[in-house]
Amino acid sequence: MCEIKVMAQTFSDIINGNKPVLVDFYADWCGPCRMMKPILEEVKQKVGDSATIIKINVDNNPATAQAYHVSGIPALLIFKNGEIKWRQAGVVPARELVKQLQNIINN
Repeated sequence: MCEIKVMAQTFSDIINGNKPVLVDFYADWCGPCRMMKPILEEVKQKVGDSATIIKINVDNNPATAQAYHVSGIPALLIFKNGEIKWRQAGVVPARELVKQLQNIINN
């Protein structure tokens, strides 16, 4: 079970930190997006607090999705210090996400 935290931080505050942030752009109506939930839970178990994982609903946040050129969902982006370090659209296996996060954490 993922812990839900209420944060006063903005999206910009979160992605501009030194800790890698995996952002899942999704929509409730998207079947492949629903497949990402257990994958992201597995990734969180493996990377722990060394990375942050957040979900952004594109229907509720169209300006944010547009700002990062998200045209297909699910879209997964990894940010560090405000820069996009990696991105991919579609369902991505947990092992690939963990590998990408670890590469960014270690560099």
